[in-house]
Amino acid sequence: MSTRKGGSVAPGPPGSPSGSDTTVPQGLLIGGSWVRTDRTFDVTNAFDDERVAAISAATADHVRAAVAAADASLAIDFPLHARYDVLMRAADRIEASQDDYAWAIAREGSKTIREARREPPRAATILRLSAEEGRRIHGETLPFDSRAGSENRVGYYFRFPIGVIAAITPFNDPLAMLAHKLGPAIATGNAVVLKPASATPLSALRFARDLMASGLPDGRLNVVTGSGGELGDALVSDPRVRMVTFTGGVRTGEHIARTAGLKKLSMELGSNSPVIVMPDADLDRAVPAIASGAFAQAGQNCLGVQRVFIHDRVYDAFARRLADHVAGLTAGSSMDERVDVCAMISAAQATRVESWVRQAVELGARILAGGKREGAVVWPTIVEDVPRGARLDCDEVYGPVVALTRVSSLDEAIDRANGVNYGLHAAIFTASLADAFTAVQGLTVGGVIVNDSTDYRLDVMPFGGTKSSGIGREGIQFACAEMTQTRVVCFNLQAQPGAGAAR
Repeated sequence: MSTRKGGSVAPGPPGSPSGSDTTVPQGLLIGGSWVRTDRTFDVTNAFDDERVAAISAATADHVRAAVAAADASLAIDFPLHARYDVLMRAADRIEASQDDYAWAIAREGSKTIREARREPPRAATILRLSAEEGRRIHGETLPFDSRAGSENRVGYYFRFPIGVIAAITPFNDPLAMLAHKLGPAIATGNAVVLKPASATPLSALRFARDLMASGLPDGRLNVVTGSGGELGDALVSDPRVRMVTFTGGVRTGEHIARTAGLKKLSMELGSNSPVIVMPDADLDRAVPAIASGAFAQAGQNCLGVQRVFIHDRVYDAFARRLADHVAGLTAGSSMDERVDVCAMISAAQATRVESWVRQAVELGARILAGGKREGAVVWPTIVEDVPRGARLDCDEVYGPVVALTRVSSLDEAIDRANGVNYGLHAAIFTASLADAFTAVQGLTVGGVIVNDSTDYRLDVMPFGGTKSSGIGREGIQFACAEMTQTRVVCFNLQAQPGAGAAR
């Protein structure tokens, strides 16, 4: 297969920048020890099916041992200053080996090598922000005398660690999502049992090694790798687990909610993010931003642009310019520096995306660009006139496909944008403050991005959605709050009989 823009695909150079990295553990981390198992599973690159690594497969017994180790570690003092130091040292370690991290991310996952290089510095920043936020966790005094009869009472509240946290991470940002879950969890004094996506465990194992080398006490982080179907129930239903933080699909999130029992849940479950393009939009800005939001990471991004509602007055110009832009994109191997859109995480997922496009066409949609698949590679695809109810309209495609719809007003665009059971991010391109604020007020989502793609996330902002897009909020400060629990202290200062007599 040879590379060409908008066309066929090409293999990239094999191997890591420093050769085969045999120092990355390929077992489980339980109670500070690396455990090899008899059963293994292969990590492969979806583009060429090359085996990248063979990783130990955990069982439910390993999960229970990991939870026990996490629970026991909470009895050992791990003060704030020590947590701060561990996170700062781990951030330095990630930056020092960022090329090896980037290679692992691109080889095992679904990011091009250029995209993968941005993830280690981001993860290091998240850890440093988490370390700093840990220093700002505090309680407040409470005005007990605001109620008659409580004039002699004073008090305050503390924030304490919630305990053992189960963290389940996705394949699409295999390092940054680890940092978003582990950084706040460690900063707030919790212990974690981590279950990374089975398609992308290498980043997690390397990260765990660097955290342990940075001084993280045994048991504060445990890693179990393998099938979510085999390990998930044992992890989330364990009563010693007091919180589950999960990023993934809606069906899995619903299953976790049914299975977990009485514990805190924080779940980010995806979306099919809408963008509105108004007549006064700057198309020079909108076209490349929307293309990037739709096709980066082969479209496998919870914030990825999926539905674009374009005002009739600029629809034709926008559609033509977007199609021209897509024609200049190159599909191919994640390890090829020239490639813009790499393979999806598996050929099965690529086949699913292809079937969704085919369904939309059968229902009356038209393909403006792309629409082809070769193995796990789906060419960047633009579809227009997707009818309501088609999978591309109401579900999360999680692939490099964007649907264009012509609208005649902002109200119509907002109505169409809200007409699905997702609500993570939405965006609007406009020069009008009035239209921007109308969209902010009318869109039922967790975030509205003005004059940029939905695929924008600052790691300190509250991140999460409405409806089936999840519950709770990530973002350093907000995740730290989610991962702690309050404890109120109240002193009754009313003099007791005989008080003070023994002075």
